[in-house]
Amino acid sequence: MPRSVTVPNVLASKNHRRLVMITAYDAPTARWAENAGVDMLLVGDSLAMVVLGHDTTLAVTMEEMLHHARAVMRAQSRCLVVGDLPFGTYQDSVAGAVRAGVRYLKEGGVHAVKLEGVWPDRVEALVAAGVPVMGHLGLTPQSVHAFGGYRVQGKTVDAAKAMIAHARELEDAGCFSVVLEGVPAEVAAEVTNAVKMPTIGIGAGPGCDGQVLVIHDLLGMSPPPRPRFVSPYAMLGEAAEAAIAHWARDVRDGHVPTAAQSYHLNEDAARRWRQITKGEA
Repeated sequence: MPRSVTVPNVLASKNHRRLVMITAYDAPTARWAENAGVDMLLVGDSLAMVVLGHDTTLAVTMEEMLHHARAVMRAQSRCLVVGDLPFGTYQDSVAGAVRAGVRYLKEGGVHAVKLEGVWPDRVEALVAAGVPVMGHLGLTPQSVHAFGGYRVQGKTVDAAKAMIAHARELEDAGCFSVVLEGVPAEVAAEVTNAVKMPTIGIGAGPGCDGQVLVIHDLLGMSPPPRPRFVSPYAMLGEAAEAAIAHWARDVRDGHVPTAAQSYHLNEDAARRWRQITKGEA
């Protein structure tokens, strides 16, 4: 089946249509998102927190990212799939970044990678090696300790100007799009106007070229408190807890499994079995 969303499609969407991106970490969520018509799936290092239970994104390994990327790729055929390069795989050197990016495409099957921060030399080298790159500016979660927490970025005039300059650097280096996270709406809108590549916002207001969310946040599977920009479209976490509690009560009360939910011997085997067990009794 021909892929309907590609890197050139994403680039061409600028000023024509808004892009929809959501995280996916396994086959079921990838299938739901594709069937729902999203454009891009992000195998985000956020899986460290929402799937693996870590406090930050820093702990997730390349092997774990590849494991989840392969699961996502087995379930979809239409979306463009982007994989986050985990912390420590691209910061040390240009060569390390290229090795990680190539490995992601070869072993994980993703179509592009995303890296956080201003690394134009890494972007250039990755693109030269045939690895499409999505940038990520603003609140970059891998820098949580440097920021002193998950804090909105670009709140001063100087910081806003720097963000525009950094977006242009990433574009010149070859990024096909950039995520803007935790950025004042006015600043994100100016960054969007300043570059030809699409911007994908998360907590960056309505002026971006598209939006991305963590699927657990969208579906109400993450516990509160929730960021300001998250308004769950379902409350699956609460529904799941209620369903499990209901089933547990039914098990304890002997209501399940019912005869209809059980497997049975055929009539002849059942008759013989009754004879045997009666005889033994």
